Amino acid sequence: MIRSAFVASVASAMLWAAVPATVQAAEPTAYQQLNLFGNVFELVRARYVGPVDEQKLIYSAINGMLAALDPHSAFMAATEYKDMQERTSGEFGGLGLEVRMEDGLVRVSRPMEESPALRAGVKAGDTITHLDGTPVLGLTLNEAVEKMRGRVNTPIDLTITRDGATAPIVVRVTRDIIRQPSVRFRAEGNAVYILITSFSEQTESGVRRAMSEVRATLGDKFEGVILDLRNNPGGLLEQSVAVVDAFLERGEVVSTRGRDPGSVQRYTARRGDLAEGRPIIVITNNGSASASEIVAGALQDHKRAIILGTTTFGKGSVQTIMPMGDQGALRLTTSRYYTPSGRSIQGTGVTPDVVVEQARIQPLSEANAKIAAAAPPTAGRGATTPPDYQLARAVDLLHTLSIYQKSRITN
Repeated sequence: MIRSAFVASVASAMLWAAVPATVQAAEPTAYQQLNLFGNVFELVRARYVGPVDEQKLIYSAINGMLAALDPHSAFMAATEYKDMQERTSGEFGGLGLEVRMEDGLVRVSRPMEESPALRAGVKAGDTITHLDGTPVLGLTLNEAVEKMRGRVNTPIDLTITRDGATAPIVVRVTRDIIRQPSVRFRAEGNAVYILITSFSEQTESGVRRAMSEVRATLGDKFEGVILDLRNNPGGLLEQSVAVVDAFLERGEVVSTRGRDPGSVQRYTARRGDLAEGRPIIVITNNGSASASEIVAGALQDHKRAIILGTTTFGKGSVQTIMPMGDQGALRLTTSRYYTPSGRSIQGTGVTPDVVVEQARIQPLSEANAKIAAAAPPTAGRGATTPPDYQLARAVDLLHTLSIYQKSRITN
């Protein structure tokens, strides 16, 4: 009786979220196979040598099913879904700290500008030993991050040790909205250099701000744009379309095609090129994936930009997020995208026009790259990245193209 009820509940959960009638009418033998799953589940509950986490078993079974489809489809538990929403929205309630784990304690890399942590007096180099009186020792970095995040206007007491202090210091910080800018920018030579770390809800506005502020600084010296998409894993499809649109006058940006041959959706550019026809260089590497490849592929197909660097990752599929109430969400591959010329980059990637191997890009360890209740280094004026060989080549190439373009106009 328990097994039958469980199988029924699994079947209903699988069919939740407005499943089309054609799917519900599938051959019953497919759903009869759930009896096998129910039998195995009951045997595990009854016979396994130790206690079992039933929810963990079910979630693992669901993810096992989805893993058989492709590497990008997965079920996200409620906490994972919440984290994903925060990443794509670009903001959350937190303290405004960049931290890393050292010797089991949380070390502050830097408090971000105008953050609640900075206002409360937290300094770079501080070591956090307790969160609201709970020892940090024994927690993972993710667990410590989760404790520091929370509802806006709620306080948290940080117990910290500081070089030069004779005793631990307790600092009360009131959480506030922390925005994670996905765009950093500066003038690089006579170019507008724009680093896009991901495609979140704030990416297009960040790119437009970059063009406005840096162009104003460069004035008549403005030669073109360098878009740095290295190690950008992707993000929101519509934001990648908006970035391409910002530099095209017209034409298709990307098309998506689903299981149904008639389900083709095309995205096109509107008039208005922020660079006003000046050269564009896009820097890519093997870490440039998904939405990054949409940008690189579209600008390459329209001959609007030169792609410099190394071949991109090759993820040409689109995932749809399907919320499952308070249990989490399903991330399912529902279509593939194609560049304006009709090519799919699935498994092949975007090949650069100018191949320049990586030279000075150093991988970050997971701990050092982890952002806790904060944002990446501040976008906008003063944002910097270490100089590297690929960027130097991009600046030189852009300058050469600018000279050539001006000579053609003069002649």
